[in-house]
Amino acid sequence: MILVTGATGMLGAHLVYDLVTKGAKVRALKRSKSNLEIVKRIFGYYHPNPEEIFEKIEWFEADLMDEESIFLSMKGIEKVYHLAATISFNPSDKRLMIRNNVKGTANVVNAALENRISKLCHVSSISALGSNDQGDEITEDTFRNPKGRYSGYSLSKFYSELEVWRGITEGLNAVIVNPSIILGPGDWNNGSPGLFSTINKGLKFYTQGITGYVDVLDVVKTMTKLMESDIINERFIVSAENLSFKDIFSKMALALGVEKPKIKATASMLAIAWRLEHFKSIITSKPVLITKDTAFSALKTNLFSSKKLIHALDFSFMPINDSITRIAEIFKKDIQ
Repeated sequence: MILVTGATGMLGAHLVYDLVTKGAKVRALKRSKSNLEIVKRIFGYYHPNPEEIFEKIEWFEADLMDEESIFLSMKGIEKVYHLAATISFNPSDKRLMIRNNVKGTANVVNAALENRISKLCHVSSISALGSNDQGDEITEDTFRNPKGRYSGYSLSKFYSELEVWRGITEGLNAVIVNPSIILGPGDWNNGSPGLFSTINKGLKFYTQGITGYVDVLDVVKTMTKLMESDIINERFIVSAENLSFKDIFSKMALALGVEKPKIKATASMLAIAWRLEHFKSIITSKPVLITKDTAFSALKTNLFSSKKLIHALDFSFMPINDSITRIAEIFKKDIQ
């Protein structure tokens, strides 16, 4: 029996689908208010009868902040995939997000140790890694300057990883994956799937920042391959290609058949934009669309290397062009 936290998210739904269709017995955690319809919809992108797959999953209601419910969820479990995390770049969410993500991971690690789980896969993020201002590739060993400028999300993922390493010193077998921006179909109003909606509506601006991208199917493959291997107590960057925001937006626009963004957003434009968004949020109480952290990230050049993973698993990534084409076709069918 395999336990998956964060099973209702885009990556989690894809992972659960992969495990179930391969014959694994899966227990998936959900919260009392979780939307399971999006999970069924994602299953439907790959299977003619998504209900058939859905009914094979043992859904277990638990809260990562509740140590007892997490402990009970691991009874009879052999392996754990820990994906659940709060994602926000809104400064007002910073402290709560760090507390929840770190405590939630600590509870998962403690429950895994107490239940003698054979292996845990922790999904972190490239945001937990160090940075390189010289333009060199970032690897798993790149130094993370403790005095550097990091978003609340980055800090939450970094400290969450420390909880996994703490568990490893206490006898836990674990692997950590650090995916770049994960491209995949899902809730078209949120996360990376929301990029397709934004581009389709006619986004006019782009930035010259560069970061990594990877298809959700490749992230699932690397996670399951690592869990099936003898590899333990290692972390791996999972990223297919490094692309500028201008390039990725243009590729999406081409796949969707809409006009690509043509106006370059400068640092001064972004500085004005995030301040206006902050002011508007105060007046309307609505979430901000651009924050100081996201504006800063949109201008940075970060080049990520997956050489360690490729060597360890003899792995080949799906080209991002192919990934965008695949997802765009699903998106166009969904909005018809």
